[in-house]
Amino acid sequence: MVTQPLTPPRFTDTAGGHAVTAVPAFTPETTAGEAWRLMAGTRYDSASDIVVRDSGGRLYGLVSIERLLAARRDAVLAELADRDPAVVAPGVDQEVAAWHAVQHGESSLALVDAAGRFAGLVPRRRLLRVLLQEHDEDMARLGGYLKGSQLARTAAEEPVARRFAHRIPWLLLGLAGAMASAGILAAFEEQLAANVALAFFLPGVVYLADAVGTQTEAVVVRGLSVGVSIRRLARGEAVTGLVIGAVMAAAFLPFALLYGDARVALTAAVSLFAACSVASVLAMGLPWLLNRLGRDPAFGSGPLATVAQDLLSIIVYVGTASIIVG
Repeated sequence: MVTQPLTPPRFTDTAGGHAVTAVPAFTPETTAGEAWRLMAGTRYDSASDIVVRDSGGRLYGLVSIERLLAARRDAVLAELADRDPAVVAPGVDQEVAAWHAVQHGESSLALVDAAGRFAGLVPRRRLLRVLLQEHDEDMARLGGYLKGSQLARTAAEEPVARRFAHRIPWLLLGLAGAMASAGILAAFEEQLAANVALAFFLPGVVYLADAVGTQTEAVVVRGLSVGVSIRRLARGEAVTGLVIGAVMAAAFLPFALLYGDARVALTAAVSLFAACSVASVLAMGLPWLLNRLGRDPAFGSGPLATVAQDLLSIIVYVGTASIIVG
């Protein structure tokens, strides 16, 4: 009536590395009362879900401990089991596996091999640990740390020469962007000199576009890390960028009217709308491109996106001013 648990293979940073096998496991014909009798006095690594599998070891479903408590003693587990639980292969990345369990609304995650045989169960406490670990790691990446605490500590203690080598490429990229932006503004020097109020709003447009791009970038990097396709992310983020740009422009227009004439205020509002919309698209494109090239999008997309967004925001602003202000 009771089948012996299988020992899953050992994996690193995968679902299999977090699985336990000392769990209650019975056949579909076992009754709820019989399951309670057999579990009494037995020590398990996790008993939040009861594994139901056939005589060949293939997963039939899961029964939550809450449902077993409420069931009649003569009810068979086949009637109580969730036939569509969250299931992944043991070699699936731990973050993808945890996200799959969350999306499925399950308290445990079942592991099965290629033949559908039960290979272990990842209990809720381990799923939570994975989610916390991955969250901390992603926040560290977005904050500029290297992947992993040991590498971050090494980077903090490395000699000056290596610190310089790690940082200077991105700073040179930023310097190139600053020089390019200076060249763009110099080309519109006469226009800016003729209407000084135009210069008041440029920093605000650049900053807000950067902020919108940073938010989009965080969502995209997080989505890519858990296996969400860029196609699925693109529509929602693109529409969100348009809506945010429209709201920001509408809120900024009355303020701009206080410091400039109607044409200057309209230039600032239209530029803000366009820059925010472009920033969302750019912030999606760069992480996707780096991911396709096999590079970690969390490291390179931030500096690249900042430089590109600043240049595009300036181009959008001066181009709009040329059309509206003349």
